Amino acid sequence: MEFVWMLLRAFVVGGLFCVLGQLLIDKTKLTPARILVGYVVAGVILGSLGLYRPLVDFAGAGATVPLTGFGYLLSEGVRQTIAEQGLIGVLTGGLTASAAGIEAAILFAFLVALVGRPKDKA
Repeated sequence: MEFVWMLLRAFVVGGLFCVLGQLLIDKTKLTPARILVGYVVAGVILGSLGLYRPLVDFAGAGATVPLTGFGYLLSEGVRQTIAEQGLIGVLTGGLTASAAGIEAAILFAFLVALVGRPKDKA
């Protein structure tokens, strides 16, 4: 039964991120690209202030999968690397922590590009 509640929490929190993004698209003049960047920056800021961790503990993948979760991962990587290696962690920590996700995105984009056929929009 706990698994069902965990899935429900993840679905609701992730869905709320999507609803917020859709409202920003519909009700403001912000472009989707700016909203996505804003989500990442918000994740970094909330993660660095220690405010995003409770949401991750509560919602699991509902908080770590959206772009705010990527920002949180960057801030956590920087924090951990600074603790281990000092100030150089500011430059290396975020990319080290998120390297697997970035690599997966590049690999899957490449595979889709091999299989897909581009079409002219004209």
